[in-house]
Amino acid sequence: MNPSSSFHDPELCRALLGRLERELTALGRPVRFMEVCGTHTVSIFRSGLRSLLPEGLEHLSGPGCPVCVTHDSEVAAFIRAAERPEVVIATFGDLLRVPGPDGRSLKHAMAEGARVQVVYSPLDAVKLAAEHPGDTVVFPSVGFETTAPVIAGAVMTARKMGLSNFCILPCNKLVPPAMRALLAGEEGTHRIDAFLLPGHVAVVLGLAPFAFLAEEFGRPAVVGGFEPADILSALCLMLEMLREGRPSVGNTYVRAVSREGSPQARRVMDTVFRVSDARWRGLGVIPESGLVLRDAWRAFDALERLGLEFEDTGKIPGCRCGDILRGALTPDKCPLFGKVCTPQNPTGPCMVSTEGSCAAWYRYRGV
Repeated sequence: MNPSSSFHDPELCRALLGRLERELTALGRPVRFMEVCGTHTVSIFRSGLRSLLPEGLEHLSGPGCPVCVTHDSEVAAFIRAAERPEVVIATFGDLLRVPGPDGRSLKHAMAEGARVQVVYSPLDAVKLAAEHPGDTVVFPSVGFETTAPVIAGAVMTARKMGLSNFCILPCNKLVPPAMRALLAGEEGTHRIDAFLLPGHVAVVLGLAPFAFLAEEFGRPAVVGGFEPADILSALCLMLEMLREGRPSVGNTYVRAVSREGSPQARRVMDTVFRVSDARWRGLGVIPESGLVLRDAWRAFDALERLGLEFEDTGKIPGCRCGDILRGALTPDKCPLFGKVCTPQNPTGPCMVSTEGSCAAWYRYRGV
């Protein structure tokens, strides 16, 4: 028997939906909650939960898709690196079709002769460097706290193997500072009442880094898993906190997330990376929200190795991904959605990635 099957049980989900409706009625006002995880985005749409939520409970998708928050200047740097004849780009597949500010992507560079290879793990990129000692293998390092320890481990492995031809383009982002930036700059038109916290990130970080949401901003925040009953349980606890006026950080994903997270994963990450300011699509520069290589590991920095910079670039004309990532706009309100911008011909990254809000709206709302 699949142990996750109980989290799909219709009876359990109906009971949780009933509880959710009672909590919302007792609260007596509408609630907007935001998830900050691409896997939650897809799960909520794919399971049909979004259409089953009681009236007055509004779901917003935040900056939880790693590919989507990657800044235009970073995408442009990936493409410039790919154009170098000595470079092989080893990348996750969902980065291939992300357009830069001029509409070109790694896929376009590949069609023009650039050497781009899809890998499923940073360690695959290390293996590629070992197999091609005459080339410089560059891994675009995107993602949140979930992938950063694995990428750090790959850099450590490359050093242990003595590979001088492996390097990364460091673009990893940190989730809690982005959530702070969202609340510090929120507009009354899209106030966020509570957060569904990312389960994968919380596996690494634990609960403490999210405490400021309740302590400073008075917003409930609950770590949830990814099955329907997981999500509904987290929403029930979230509304209960609002009703009782006791915002805190809760955890309904206890089978995977502990209060302290994973000290081992953080130790590996902190060995190779240090915190820095970072650019986010839609949110601009957020202080201490990114990761760069520490001095002892800068030999693996592709920016220095190739003499590249994250140069200021223009935005993709007409693309509203930035507004969507802030929760200021839902995909169906974008003038390009489903017309000019489709999964087959994406204008922006939110329609490219399988975890993107636009792609989820397009696929699961019957467009």
